[in-house]
Amino acid sequence: MDQSLGLNRTGMDMSPIHSKQMLHVEDDIPRTTDGDTTLATIEDFFLENAEPLGSIPLPGTVKGALKSTAKMATGKHPEVFINKLGERLAYERSGVRIYEQLIAKCQHVSAELDTDINVPIERLMEFRDQEAEHFDMLTRCLRHLGADPTAQTPDADASGVAASGLMKVIMDPRTSVSQSLQAMLALELADNAAWELLISLANDMGMEDMAEQFKHALMQEDTHLSNVREWYDQSIRVQAKMKLA
Repeated sequence: MDQSLGLNRTGMDMSPIHSKQMLHVEDDIPRTTDGDTTLATIEDFFLENAEPLGSIPLPGTVKGALKSTAKMATGKHPEVFINKLGERLAYERSGVRIYEQLIAKCQHVSAELDTDINVPIERLMEFRDQEAEHFDMLTRCLRHLGADPTAQTPDADASGVAASGLMKVIMDPRTSVSQSLQAMLALELADNAAWELLISLANDMGMEDMAEQFKHALMQEDTHLSNVREWYDQSIRVQAKMKLA
């Protein structure tokens, strides 16, 4: 990717007159009689009247309903566990697609461009396959609890929105391998933290078998994280050396 200086018009200094107008735009915002801005009033209205992001789906089977009732009777809340399982399921499904896009980008770079950045394609394929395995495992866990793995839970929705910007960076054909690796690093950091929480929740629910499966997934995710971190570090240092040469 070309990192040379060029005609970049995104900075405020390119238009001093307009930048001064933008800095003083707050003076032009209409205010209510008590001095609050109209914008703040609108924000307060939506915050006070907003509906929840979603709800935990009811068990789709009698067996699932009985399992949920039994857990609630012992003072545990399976809906919280199901919510986080649904979040991880959606994340792993997206992870497969993201790795496929990163594989395609790295293959194109290695075939078409002269670059010293080396990301092993076979390793990326291995990570993609492991993401798919995690998805299948989480699907089985949800079904074991009597939950519907095709339903989107509230935290799955929120997590998807939070990660959508990073996903767009990786899937954008204009971004470089380095930029994609930086976004992937952020995704893998969040992924690891979420698996750690899921292990704790499984143990709290008394589901040690699931916790062991999640620990195995976390070990694989630790490998993903360390490799992505190494590749990203290498890509930036290579670019720096090329600039100095």
